[in-house]
Amino acid sequence: MADLPKDARNASTAQAAPIVGGLQQFDIAAGLLLTIAIAAAAFVLRLIPGVGVLSPLILAVVIGMACNATIGLPVWARAGIAFVLRRILRFAIVLLGLQLTVAQVIDVGATGIGIIAVTLAATFVFTVWLGRVLGVDRKLTELIAAGTSICGASAIIATNTVTRARGEDAAYALACVTLLGSIAMFVYPMLGSLMHLSPHAYGLWAGASIHEVAQVAAAAFQGGPEAGEIGTVSKLSRVIFLAPLIMLLGAIAVRRANPDDDGKPAPSAPVPWFVLGFAGLILLNSMMPLPPVAKSAAGTLTTFLLTMALAAMGLQTSIARLRDRGIRPLLLGCGATLFIAGFSLTLVLLLV
Repeated sequence: MADLPKDARNASTAQAAPIVGGLQQFDIAAGLLLTIAIAAAAFVLRLIPGVGVLSPLILAVVIGMACNATIGLPVWARAGIAFVLRRILRFAIVLLGLQLTVAQVIDVGATGIGIIAVTLAATFVFTVWLGRVLGVDRKLTELIAAGTSICGASAIIATNTVTRARGEDAAYALACVTLLGSIAMFVYPMLGSLMHLSPHAYGLWAGASIHEVAQVAAAAFQGGPEAGEIGTVSKLSRVIFLAPLIMLLGAIAVRRANPDDDGKPAPSAPVPWFVLGFAGLILLNSMMPLPPVAKSAAGTLTTFLLTMALAAMGLQTSIARLRDRGIRPLLLGCGATLFIAGFSLTLVLLLV
């Protein structure tokens, strides 16, 4: 190349550029197709009797981890996996806004929203404190805190966009909230019956404290239609707090990068465009609600895109490293779950 005339070298470089760009696009497409295939497999697996109780999100992360353990992370898929975790994940978070309206939040009532907000804040603070006591890694602690206090898997993967924890941390947090939320799904109906809670009180308690939307619906509707509706709407109202939480954690992450620590300038505050988009779609859906069919389709699309993101996360997760985290994060998840259940129940009994 050095012996070629300058014009010839420029021509050679110009010809190579499209080839490099084409290879990059191929790598993105290959990784994208791999996560789509895993997400589709997760949805198909749910058709098997007994497996349907599991969320496709957790099934996707398990399949991805199994692929990593058996064949490793394919080199040709890495660009596409990174694209899914950067772009597809954020787009899915934006689409979550179509599942909630301001009117739904109002229906919960001022007392209900107050209970949800105070419970959420107290649970997050308690979990962070308990994580320090137990010696759990800060980023893993924040993921468990977000998943427990807000909305399970969706909150974990959304929070990870600013905490930037390792894949193993996110997978561990997902396993914790999925396991503990599934247990709550069976325990809450029995406790509600033993305490003779009214449908409104029981539904609010379930919505304010159980982790996943599907788990809330399964538990709350066992208390009757009214309890089911209150529980589902209360749970969706918790999702609206996802936006301020991510913005707050993003600001904290910037403050932690103090220029005095290493002499480097502090990074600028991240622009959470996807969080703003999430809030914008809530407002848009409040003013111009989607028809039921379109809302259902948007919900399915959102779940599928989130499942793709979890598949990508699983593909990057090493089971050996996950094992290294030990039992302390699980104890943290148990403590956080017991706290949110007891704290929210106390508020419901006192105020409702």
